[in-house]
Amino acid sequence: MDAILLDAEWSPRPGARLTQAALAQRKAAGSLAWRNPLFRAAQIDDPTPGPREVVIEVGACGVCGSDTHCYETDDDGYIIFSGPVSLPVVPGHEYAGRVVATGAEVRTLRPGQLVAAEGMLNCGVCEACRIGRPNQCPHLEMVGFSAPGAYARYVAIEERFCWSLDGLAERLGDARAAMELGALVEPIACSFNGIFVAGRGMAPGAHVAVYGCGPIGLGAIALCRAAGAATITAFDISPPRLEVARAMGADEAHDPRALASVGGSPADVILQVTRGWGADLQLECAGAAVSTMPQIERALAPGGQMIYLGRTGERAPVMLDVLVTGAASITGSRGHVGGGCFPRVIRLLEQDLLDAAPMITSRRPFSEFMSALEQSCTRADGKIMLTYE
Repeated sequence: MDAILLDAEWSPRPGARLTQAALAQRKAAGSLAWRNPLFRAAQIDDPTPGPREVVIEVGACGVCGSDTHCYETDDDGYIIFSGPVSLPVVPGHEYAGRVVATGAEVRTLRPGQLVAAEGMLNCGVCEACRIGRPNQCPHLEMVGFSAPGAYARYVAIEERFCWSLDGLAERLGDARAAMELGALVEPIACSFNGIFVAGRGMAPGAHVAVYGCGPIGLGAIALCRAAGAATITAFDISPPRLEVARAMGADEAHDPRALASVGGSPADVILQVTRGWGADLQLECAGAAVSTMPQIERALAPGGQMIYLGRTGERAPVMLDVLVTGAASITGSRGHVGGGCFPRVIRLLEQDLLDAAPMITSRRPFSEFMSALEQSCTRADGKIMLTYE
């Protein structure tokens, strides 16, 4: 079958502290171990399902910022993605499609069914999984980074990671449209996990600030609007993404550079919008905490919370006294597995309570993957969607 392969040179960065297991398995943070990445078209064998697996014919797959981070490198040639990577691998983890084959022990899915699939393959039996922390599973494999992904015609995955899209397709009356929205469930579910599972949730009437209007930030905006936020203020340095943020439900959207040019700042805007109260919920989705943390600290409401959803290898200073004085909190969040993230996002889409469609700002056929990847480097799109004919 047609597929895209990502490969790179295994070259642990001088001074990197990798475990013996990471060295033996050649699985480590991309920014610490993998240099000179290469994406290429390839022909690979069609997958066959294991006893508890299904084979999905991929209908749509989003280009994720993490894919972009595996394409881009620092000055030393290391990919800038800071998550765990094991290469070579077929990338692509934001996908939906149609079940075409099932293993002998599959119980709930059948050929022809439309599904969206989770991308974090937790083991299910370790202590982290069993206490409800599957995203922190120490044996986690990540689709598209250490397990075969969906930049291919077919992908095999365990039944337990799949969720039906048949209800969404029934509402839309269009299987292709349902698969495109289904491919957005993964990034939106990451935001859902941060806000409603890892974090303390969001009360209706809350003031919300979102830093970074890529797909995770845009998903957060849509979720907070659906949950009854009083105000949502968004920030990004990409004017096109600011327009998408407004379409997704942001009341205001600003470029921090434009604010600085007139002596203003994101914190100033938030305090003005909230009449001095501050933001009850602030979501860092930019992976730029060095720049955003001072603004977040200035604009935290009493008892406010900051959810960190971005990824960066940088350290960022935090003034802990701000948290003490304001009884505020910072919560880190990774992933989208467990906590009802996938099924609840799908239900919101089924009932037309979550307006996710504006996130898709570009569609390309799978054959134009490399052009789509290069386009993603501009950070101008909400979501570039690859479709399979």
